[in-house]
Amino acid sequence: MSERRQDYKRHGSRYKARMRAVDILFEAESRDVDPVAIIDDRHKLARDTNPIVAPVAEYTETIINGVAVELDTLDVFLAEHIAETWTLGRLPSVDRAILRVASWEMIYNTDVPVTTAIVEAVEIASEYSGDKSSAYINATLDAMASKVETLRERAANPEAVLAEASESLDDAPVAPWDDSDEDFEAVDAAEVFEAEETVEVSEVAEDSEVSKVSEEKADES
Repeated sequence: MSERRQDYKRHGSRYKARMRAVDILFEAESRDVDPVAIIDDRHKLARDTNPIVAPVAEYTETIINGVAVELDTLDVFLAEHIAETWTLGRLPSVDRAILRVASWEMIYNTDVPVTTAIVEAVEIASEYSGDKSSAYINATLDAMASKVETLRERAANPEAVLAEASESLDDAPVAPWDDSDEDFEAVDAAEVFEAEETVEVSEVAEDSEVSKVSEEKADES
């Protein structure tokens, strides 16, 4: 048995339910479908005579239903607390899923200790992502934890939360390590092309001035 599998086994059913919720949210975003619909599909497949998927745990379904209902509010809160050099809309999809699961637990499921939600989110990030992901996920959730009571009060009035959101979640700069986004690469390429074009124009203008001076000297002689 691998070391990774042993680590996974040490966790309880809630941890596994969170991991599967992250899986489903990631799949839903990748396929652009409702995560609740994926849960329904999983239930049907698990009831087949020869099931090809495992049944969905009750707590996984609770998380998915909660995140689906409160998604807009959660994203506003996450965008408010994520570091300025990052942006929720341009993070890797799996990191968004982890943040949404943990923030939903922190704000909407008071049965789960805030510390537990954060610690397990960071552990899931270490399983699915890298060191950078674990670090900024931890920092973001810690920032939310410091004012969790206020966030819970605000969450009771989601219309007001959305009305207060003055900027789009996609307006912030691209995460510095996100080099997989085509639009970001296209912008960089366009900037390089524009810079090269400017140099070429300048060189042409400079050559023209040199030619003009040479002609004037020739006329004087």
